[in-house]
Amino acid sequence: MKAKRIVWKSACKAELEEFEISDPKEGQVLIEVEYSVISQGTELAWFQGKENTIAKFPQYPGYSAAGRVLAIGSGVKDFKEGDRVVAYHLNHSSHGIVHESQLTKIHDPDIPAEEAAFTIIAAMTLQGIRKANIELGESVMVMGQGLLGLFGTQLARFQGGLPVIASDISASRLELAKKLGADYALSPKDENFEEKLKEITRGKGVDAIIEVTGRSEALNQALKHVAWRGRIILLGCARSITDGINFYTDVHKPGVSIIGAHNFVRPKQESSHGHWTMRDDVTCLLSMISHKRLNVRSMISEYLNPENAEAVYARLLEGKNDAPGLVFKWKKD
Repeated sequence: MKAKRIVWKSACKAELEEFEISDPKEGQVLIEVEYSVISQGTELAWFQGKENTIAKFPQYPGYSAAGRVLAIGSGVKDFKEGDRVVAYHLNHSSHGIVHESQLTKIHDPDIPAEEAAFTIIAAMTLQGIRKANIELGESVMVMGQGLLGLFGTQLARFQGGLPVIASDISASRLELAKKLGADYALSPKDENFEEKLKEITRGKGVDAIIEVTGRSEALNQALKHVAWRGRIILLGCARSITDGINFYTDVHKPGVSIIGAHNFVRPKQESSHGHWTMRDDVTCLLSMISHKRLNVRSMISEYLNPENAEAVYARLLEGKNDAPGLVFKWKKD
């Protein structure tokens, strides 16, 4: 069977290629993809071969998609042909084969596939929010309002964050963060940024900081504004070494906790407090969408034609894109 997928043949070079897809083997499921979401920060880092990526090509990007089951391999018990599913680590492609453990069923027929496709990315944020152990009434700042950060702003509010402070240098993203529930939206480039944070937190500092930018200087800034015995959750993937931290004065003495929240740390089989499986987190997020508690629609900025993959990634490389939710549409109407 012929299918299409996006490939990075070399650093900073994207194209759409045709390939032959086989039948699913034992435990595998063949998916017809409807939508896949670009994870801009991660994909740009890997696209350019930055530090802390494999820097080897070709690569097949994408990890957050939704579609329908076309066929199942032997031994598959939880899925059947026609099921609507969210797929984890399914590349940007018209069709793909994944193990059934990488799928979550979309039970509500009213959830649009393009919204469901975002739940893999949202789940990455959710596992970080869980690790923050936010108590009702604690202040929370989400640094970076890309997709993960915008989900973080919404989820921190649901976890009891009060107030929830969104931080980003993009005015349009800060405006969207306010729409999605941020109590305050601040730019770290504002000359009054520090004074505003002190006023908002009444001089205490921020109880829980969710760092989503992955920029080394953001950790220095987080340490400057975190409260005594506060927590900093490293959700964004750092691509360079962070310098200038005095761990005695910045971490040890004030009792600050720095918590790594990479998605790969989550359990594979069974959820426990603060550590849920990917499938359980995605199921939770789908339920939130179904009950109108999570706003995904407002985060969708643009539907993209996969045939234009080269131009899409070239545009992202220019660094002028503030639109967070870029979605490849694979299934034609």
